[in-house]
Amino acid sequence: MRISYGRMFADRLDGRHGLPRPRLSELAERFPVVQAELRDRRKNGEYGFYDLVDQGSTVTQITEFAEGLGQAFDHVLVLGIGGSALGARALLEALKPAGWNELDDEAREFYPRLTVLDNIDPDTVATTLARIDPRRVLVNVVSKSGGTAETLAQYLVVRRWLEDALGDAAYRHLVFTTDPDSGALHRIAVDEGIPALAVPANVGGRFSVLSPVGLLPAALVGIDPSELIEGARRAVERAESDQLEANPAALYAALLWAADHDLGAHIHVLMPYSDRLRWFAEWFRQLWAESLGKRLNRAGEDVWTGPTPLGAVGATDQHSQVQLFMEGPFDKAISFIAIDRPRSDIPIPDSPGLPPELAYLGGHTLGELLTVEARATAGALAQAGRMSLTIRVPELSPSVMGELLMFFQLATGYAGIWYGVNPFDQPGVELGKRLTFGALGRAGYDAVEHDAIPPGDEV
Repeated sequence: MRISYGRMFADRLDGRHGLPRPRLSELAERFPVVQAELRDRRKNGEYGFYDLVDQGSTVTQITEFAEGLGQAFDHVLVLGIGGSALGARALLEALKPAGWNELDDEAREFYPRLTVLDNIDPDTVATTLARIDPRRVLVNVVSKSGGTAETLAQYLVVRRWLEDALGDAAYRHLVFTTDPDSGALHRIAVDEGIPALAVPANVGGRFSVLSPVGLLPAALVGIDPSELIEGARRAVERAESDQLEANPAALYAALLWAADHDLGAHIHVLMPYSDRLRWFAEWFRQLWAESLGKRLNRAGEDVWTGPTPLGAVGATDQHSQVQLFMEGPFDKAISFIAIDRPRSDIPIPDSPGLPPELAYLGGHTLGELLTVEARATAGALAQAGRMSLTIRVPELSPSVMGELLMFFQLATGYAGIWYGVNPFDQPGVELGKRLTFGALGRAGYDAVEHDAIPPGDEV
């Protein structure tokens, strides 16, 4: 993968907006300090996701499970939320044919269908369970802590659904991905003999897609986990460079931080020109938002900082959000993702006698049109003084996806240092959890005594 970043600078835009070119040298001069801090924190165990490139025995275990017991099922149902679900969905959409679950067995090469339940909306849960045969499903329950309320609620509902259909054999349709030593799911796995894969203790949920959290669902549908890890290793190797301009992940983080810090570009847009990366953009939103949006800095001081990530898809959002990107506030930096070789392409017919409004399209292809529109959008934004950069990948293969996923995780780790915050905690979500526990009567938590909407504040 390559990054074209010139359009982050004023001399490649309209001359009035964008970062001044000397800012790159200033960032490069500061980078050795950033790299040294990251390495110190990595030695202390904070950046555990780096170690995911060295999990040969885990990859072997996952592959053997997928090729053995996993092939006894024709549907995989993943229960999780946030980082326990988004990565699996992103891998499926990027690496398997569109409409995977609608294909027949032969078109899927007899790999199972895959459904990810990433919410507790009862309508979605009910309709999902109504269309899956419990006799033919493998349920992968994913929670690092083993205590996520939404995931455990999903588990209890689905477990009863399995028991109603299968009786005492229900446990044979379960596999857990959770903490190897503690938590409710770990205890259930030990007590009932349910297979369980471990989420490494030093890898947070939103950084876990390249752990068993994402690798198991991927392997079950025929995505080679070793190729994902191979690509991730490539990204880590490039991140070892102490020169900012030779370290893509560090450079990406530095430029977006500078755009935010210096110019008020608080909104960071990820806009792949591929439907296959739509859910990848959703995965990025959680990674960037939950890691960098923090009240406190590392010194414990109130800073209330963090960029707002926004997902878009080309060319669809050229007819939606791009109007805002072009003429709205100068508060955005846009990252395009372009794919050099799409999986397939379709020629646009060149028929005689067409009106000029149609004739110019004939003889081209849909892929060519998509590529031209991506370049045209980036060029138009540049003329309007809007900062952007483009991440180019040769294709969407498991190896490239592994590299992309690790690249953004590495960039998030670097961004945590540029912003001066801890990218691995999420204290802002804890209060909501405590209020939920209290409202539902969990022991040790105070009941909620006030309505969320005060009387009189409704119409």
